[in-house]
Amino acid sequence: MGITSSRRELLVSASGAMLWGPALLNAADDGVDPAVAQVLSKTIGIDMHNHVYPAGTEPHPQRGQTRQPQEQPQGPELLLAEELKRSGLAAVCASFVLDFAQNDKPGDARDNFIRWLTAIDAQLEKGHIRRALTLKDLQAAHEHDQPTIVQTVEGSHFIEGHLDRVEEVYKRGLRHLQLLHEHDDMVSPLGDTNTTPAHLGGLTAFGAEVVKECNRLGIVVDLAHASHETVLGVLKVAKQPLIVSHTGLDSRLGSNPKMAQMMKPRLISKEHAKVVADAGGVIGVWTKMSESLKDFVGNIKAMVDAVGVDHVGIGSDTDLLSAKNGQGTNNAFPGSNVEFFRPIVAEMLFRGFTPEDIGKVGGANFCRVFGKVTAGHV
Repeated sequence: MGITSSRRELLVSASGAMLWGPALLNAADDGVDPAVAQVLSKTIGIDMHNHVYPAGTEPHPQRGQTRQPQEQPQGPELLLAEELKRSGLAAVCASFVLDFAQNDKPGDARDNFIRWLTAIDAQLEKGHIRRALTLKDLQAAHEHDQPTIVQTVEGSHFIEGHLDRVEEVYKRGLRHLQLLHEHDDMVSPLGDTNTTPAHLGGLTAFGAEVVKECNRLGIVVDLAHASHETVLGVLKVAKQPLIVSHTGLDSRLGSNPKMAQMMKPRLISKEHAKVVADAGGVIGVWTKMSESLKDFVGNIKAMVDAVGVDHVGIGSDTDLLSAKNGQGTNNAFPGSNVEFFRPIVAEMLFRGFTPEDIGKVGGANFCRVFGKVTAGHV
């Protein structure tokens, strides 16, 4: 089922770019396209990877380097509840880029992560938001129009060889753990990343213990930024399906050569993607390498063609939830500063995705993995 040209004109500007500002909101006031509204009513929209920075927790771009004030990703106050509502999503996997914090000595990474969790606690209390701990929580967030977050972190550097720290953050509400990012855990690395030369032989022995502990507790294992050898190593020991929360296919490099050169190591091959899918996992397609909403949906379609619609999700890898001076920072595409999910649904319908398939990519596939991993846990 698609959207007719006359209907699409309501959601698309004359230039072909989706309206992301007041025009879209006014259109919503006049009545959302019934086809879009029907899909939204049945879809638990989820962003599998998004950065959230309460004031005072903004990451450094590299170890030992401090951002200039104008480079800070958000203003003095985080408006988490407001940004969740703006997004149109039922849930966002809220992450902190841990190895871009100021981690100069062992213990710093743990301290930084705990400090960030405490800052998020305050924002959740302020916005009357609860973390999603089970599939029922995600379903309730959608049914009651009360968006939630799935607590995660980008890089497990806080563990530092102490396996008990996984349970420590589990008790703080973490249900989604990305093992790796750009740098190794300075005490006990977990595995090779896809952006540095391999030197660990894939998944390390301690990395395997962390994966097993996540399976025991009911934490989703995220292999974004992991090398192919690391992924294969995890699949040998994992008892639960896993995800790759944000990436794209290495055949989809876009038109910006500089960006393509920088991002290519973070992309995955079809073979890599199929290994994850064949194990029941889900791959989140990021908005990087997309210069427009049309490009983004094209990248989603390419991933669906590669691994099947049951194994694809959305992982924007943006700062969608971090407000700057009271304004949204939806930096997915040029000019995208208000809504996120509804325009994606509209474009997917226009491109020929069925409502059922949009529901799967939009969030049901992540829910399947999340529900299986967290089943029987509180």
